[in-house]
Amino acid sequence: MGDGDGAAGLVLAGGRSSRMGTSKAALEWHGSTLLYRATALLARTVPGPVLVVASPDQELPDLPAGVEVVEDPVEGVGPMQGIATGLTALDGRAAAAFVCSTDMPFLHPAFVRRVLAGLAGPGTDVALPFARGFRQPLAAGYRTGLAPLITSLIAQGRSRPGMLYEHCTVARLEDADLLADPDVARLDPALDSVVNVNEPADYAEARRREPAPVQVQCFGALAGAGRRGPRTLHVATLGSAAAAVGLELDRHVVAALNGDRITRDPGLPLVAGDGVAFLSADAGG
Repeated sequence: MGDGDGAAGLVLAGGRSSRMGTSKAALEWHGSTLLYRATALLARTVPGPVLVVASPDQELPDLPAGVEVVEDPVEGVGPMQGIATGLTALDGRAAAAFVCSTDMPFLHPAFVRRVLAGLAGPGTDVALPFARGFRQPLAAGYRTGLAPLITSLIAQGRSRPGMLYEHCTVARLEDADLLADPDVARLDPALDSVVNVNEPADYAEARRREPAPVQVQCFGALAGAGRRGPRTLHVATLGSAAAAVGLELDRHVVAALNGDRITRDPGLPLVAGDGVAFLSADAGG
């Protein structure tokens, strides 16, 4: 499997968020939420479906169009239960999935693609980063066929991720392996993709960080009023980019992300290396 071929995205939104004191999925992130950012980022990265695994009766914030929700029938077992639920729901729809938690605001598509490429080895079941000094089971790639094994281990009371890894083939991705990818080295050199926010102080610190630089340009009728020429802006969402150049993403304006993805979703996450072109929908640009 290379560059995410056949891969889906799986975001675990459940959990008690006891250290945060409130649902992390609904925490604001530059005009959207942490869950919206995670799901929309995966949707722009992987070719397969994107699923959210929620706790029973969990209320979720708005999600991007096309993102599906599957409810975990069991609460309090831990992340492996959520992974099993998500992988089961993907059976027959994708060969593998990038699995992450909802609280990773700096996740980058280059990191996701590199991790999924780690599943290319013969018989590899899990691509597991060991990044920034820690094993990262919730920023990893899993074969969807692992669902029955995980379910069986949970039934035996063996619900920790390490217990799964004892029974399958794991490609261990050290910092050097991840940074050997030129896109990761250029766009996520500190491997901030694996940074999560568990406590209010973590969230406050992450929220204070300046968003990554994005190239923004307006074309056609939108290029007037001082908007000519490309500009480097530090913005985290498409809506923030539009506001920074004095535009509103209404029916008259669309955006092209990196030259091909046409959208007017204000919550679309932007990351380092992105280029946004705003076009007039009325005049075809």
